[in-house]
Amino acid sequence: MVERMTYDGLPQIAGPYVHAAKHNKTLYVSGLTAYGTGAQTSGLIEQTQEILGQLSEILKVEERSKSDLIKLTIFVRDMSMLGSIRELLFDFYDGHLPACSLVEVSKLIHPDLQIEIEAIIGL
Repeated sequence: MVERMTYDGLPQIAGPYVHAAKHNKTLYVSGLTAYGTGAQTSGLIEQTQEILGQLSEILKVEERSKSDLIKLTIFVRDMSMLGSIRELLFDFYDGHLPACSLVEVSKLIHPDLQIEIEAIIGL
């Protein structure tokens, strides 16, 4: 059975999806962005901080820790900017490095957006 999740502390959903889906003790988090937040028109660092804050909120609500992060998939519009968010990611992980994929994309759902992050979390 799949349980579909929306979280009050995250930006309102603007499409045909949920924030996350639970299945077999695993939480699959949809792509998180800064869309609809104060960081939407900001730079990559601010957008990344917003998304990591959203991910932290999900971990808190689900009573999980960063050590439960299994995998992140990060979509960026400019791969050359990776160095500017690398330290944010290391700090966020608190030493619990997950598996991770980084993909450069030409566009995201809105032209203001520079980054989107999906996550898989063990429950």
